[in-house]
Amino acid sequence: MAKRGKSGGRNSRSPGAVDVAAAPAAKGSSGKGPVEGVYYIDTGDCELIADQDNSTGWLLKINGVMSSHIDLADPLFLDFEYMRWIAALIESRWPPSDVAGNGQKLRGLHLGGGACSLARYVAAAYPDARQVVVELDGKLAEYVRGWFDLPKAPLLRLRVGEARAVTETLTPDTRDFIIRDVFAGAFTPRPLTTAEFTAHARRVLAPGGLYVVNSGDAPDLKNAREDAATIAAAFKHTLIIADPAMLKGRRYGNMVMAGSDVPFGDDPQLARRLLGGAVPAHIWDDAQVRAFAANAPIRHDPPHPPEV
Repeated sequence: MAKRGKSGGRNSRSPGAVDVAAAPAAKGSSGKGPVEGVYYIDTGDCELIADQDNSTGWLLKINGVMSSHIDLADPLFLDFEYMRWIAALIESRWPPSDVAGNGQKLRGLHLGGGACSLARYVAAAYPDARQVVVELDGKLAEYVRGWFDLPKAPLLRLRVGEARAVTETLTPDTRDFIIRDVFAGAFTPRPLTTAEFTAHARRVLAPGGLYVVNSGDAPDLKNAREDAATIAAAFKHTLIIADPAMLKGRRYGNMVMAGSDVPFGDDPQLARRLLGGAVPAHIWDDAQVRAFAANAPIRHDPPHPPEV
């Protein structure tokens, strides 16, 4: 359900601990970078398209759905609005200048890879950050490594695996932020939306960390309300970022939701930054999020069948 400017996401195989190195075969015959065309991947096909509005830009479609945009010349350029909102939220919690000044190394986990646009952004904004991107499709991960000259490990690791299975293996208190951007069609697979999975994510977060999700929905907002209810049940503090039309249920689209064990606070600079984009966005605070989710059920894993 990806659209340029406001939505996106990718499915994020079994949790085999496979880190993907650069893949020369993913490049064009010149060996100098991406080449337009359709490429077969483990889960179907992807298409690489040159951005007609940007000479250094590339669009990535996966199984016919727009997934990602990359500007080879500028890792700090994010074409999709929801990614800009997430970047703004992270920078509000950890201003890059402050992180550089105190020697802190942000530790990030991205569930869902695509072209690694947001991970690439974080690597540029926080040069000492350590990030892991979990991607279901191993062939896609190889292609992306070859096309887009991503930072190498330990700065950025691509791990082929299923997002929930990988998350469940991680050590507690080892990530400052977790971004869930995993889609199968228009919605995130249910196992990545339940209270049980959210508890795993919270366990992996360090104190003060951020759990951020890209929640796609139809105008009835049923999915978004359930996402919000489930996140609000797990975290003491929540917020939602979205454009007004989406908040009012006037269109299909995406909301960025976040949970944390510490308050988000009132950051006027964040509010101004969100209003200044091509698609101006509003922030709902914790009280508004809980009111929005008040009558929605919290999602749970299906019960295990009784042992015989």
